[in-house]
Amino acid sequence: MGWRSGGGTRGLLSGAGAVFSRTYYTIQAVPREHTGSRLAARERALGRIPAVVLTQGDGDGAEASRKLLLTADKKQIVTLLKRVPFFCSTTFVLQVRAGPGSSALLQSGAVLPIKIHKDAETGQILNLVLAWAGKEAALKVDVPVVYKGEDVCPGLKKGGFLQTIRPSIKYLCPSEHIPPKVEVDLAKLDIGDRVLLGDLEVHPSLQLLSKNHTMPVCKVVASKPEQPQADPVPSGVEAA
Repeated sequence: MGWRSGGGTRGLLSGAGAVFSRTYYTIQAVPREHTGSRLAARERALGRIPAVVLTQGDGDGAEASRKLLLTADKKQIVTLLKRVPFFCSTTFVLQVRAGPGSSALLQSGAVLPIKIHKDAETGQILNLVLAWAGKEAALKVDVPVVYKGEDVCPGLKKGGFLQTIRPSIKYLCPSEHIPPKVEVDLAKLDIGDRVLLGDLEVHPSLQLLSKNHTMPVCKVVASKPEQPQADPVPSGVEAA
């Protein structure tokens, strides 16, 4: 029996001075009772991915008790990874059903993917870690940094190079205002200019978790940054 497909509904997310459209996708899962490497390997062989839903922080009470062991459909997760470019900074609707293909809904709620474990050699998804993202939740999120305005950047037009320093920025975000990405506009940057953490425009409810707001996110430099080189292997010593 096949898994029920998860569709998407469109909503509006207010950002810094703007309103953004966001599509909400659904993750379908079923409960699992046991853990262990052998059982997990068996699930993966059957086209399923072991998953767990946690509550961020040291919470207690009802939220802490909502920790769930689940199994998700591999095909659906792989499809979502292709469709959603910022997977770990996007909230999803989790629907826990009684079994694959079942119409019986046991539990439903908003979740945020916080980690995808993959095999280092094959890239196969080993397991998925999610966090509850209810209306009153505040979540620590690594928000990816993306750049725009390269084609009109004065420094790059003069032959400069963009040195990216922070691929992502960690914020404490209310669940309703988690940005899938943070955009850095390069349109006015000349050679020698830089963008600092404190310069980024995000929703006012977001709290930057770095104490040093003057740390650079990127800068435009005159010459191409040198790539660090590995130390040469001494003669007579085999490389690992």
